[in-house]
Amino acid sequence: MAITPWRATCIQIDSKLAFPAETKEAAWAVINGNIDTAIAAIEAACDSDTPPKLVVLPEFVFQGPQRSLPASVWIERACTTIPGAITDRLAEVAKKRGIYIAGNHFEVDPKWPDRYFNSSFLLDPAGETILRYRRINTGSWTSPHDILDEYREAYGEEGIFPVVDTELGRLAIFPCGEISVPEITRSFMLRGAEVILHPDNAPVSTLADCAKRCRAAENMVYLISCNLSGTAGFSDTLTGGHSMIVDYRGELIAFEESDKASNTCSAMIDIEALQVARHDTGMANGLMRSRFEMYRGYYGAADFYPANGLAEAPVETNEDFTSVHQKALANMAAAGVLRD
Repeated sequence: MAITPWRATCIQIDSKLAFPAETKEAAWAVINGNIDTAIAAIEAACDSDTPPKLVVLPEFVFQGPQRSLPASVWIERACTTIPGAITDRLAEVAKKRGIYIAGNHFEVDPKWPDRYFNSSFLLDPAGETILRYRRINTGSWTSPHDILDEYREAYGEEGIFPVVDTELGRLAIFPCGEISVPEITRSFMLRGAEVILHPDNAPVSTLADCAKRCRAAENMVYLISCNLSGTAGFSDTLTGGHSMIVDYRGELIAFEESDKASNTCSAMIDIEALQVARHDTGMANGLMRSRFEMYRGYYGAADFYPANGLAEAPVETNEDFTSVHQKALANMAAAGVLRD
């Protein structure tokens, strides 16, 4: 069945930080205020002359990052489940407007109540959670890789690199700095993804902008990347902005240059055109010409950052990562990547 082109919109908005709040009630007053801001911005986009079928919200837009708070305090004050208190309110908007809503928040899973994850999600027009991706490359909170054996047993490979087939095409999602890890986007492409949804929270940089365009082009996927407006969550001075939508050739088809709140970064997504390009036998089809078997041996031998490194106990502060980081450096040295 052919997929009719559809509109995606980035909801670039400000966010207040919950970590300074001294009680759970105060933290959730901030979080609910941020949800109110997000809902108002989504509604405004839907009331525009070019209403979207799918919107993407920034990373950390509801809670902000935990910064210096110990994990146990952050979990108690600000984290929730998916579905849960944050997605439930967004689900009502998705149902009301008949749209898909992509977002991100810090999540606690009842299977591991003393850990939290940086989780990105997608809600469908029925308000159902159809995607959940937990950030893999991180040094500030638990990654599925840190408890890999338990995580695979609980969720399988589909729970690590989930792709959902929808009326809009095959969609995947991941946040922020995962764009700088080429294997993340490539893994999703290899699982069939055609559109990558990218909640972002980062100071503007040439490197990040280039990475977004490169990941889209080298995997022949659309990338819908929505950054925060105002100051980025980890900084009180550096600003966000530069939300963008990139096509499967790496070309910008929508771009918000400013760091102001905006819903003007919006573009049509043409899955049929993407599939025509993927079927082409010319030089422009990099996927067809990829020789993945040439690299299998190198990846198979690469064993740097240890899996299950936090399986015995959760992290409470960033210092708890020290032994894992030292092991990763030792593995890199043993492989000859680092000089003695």
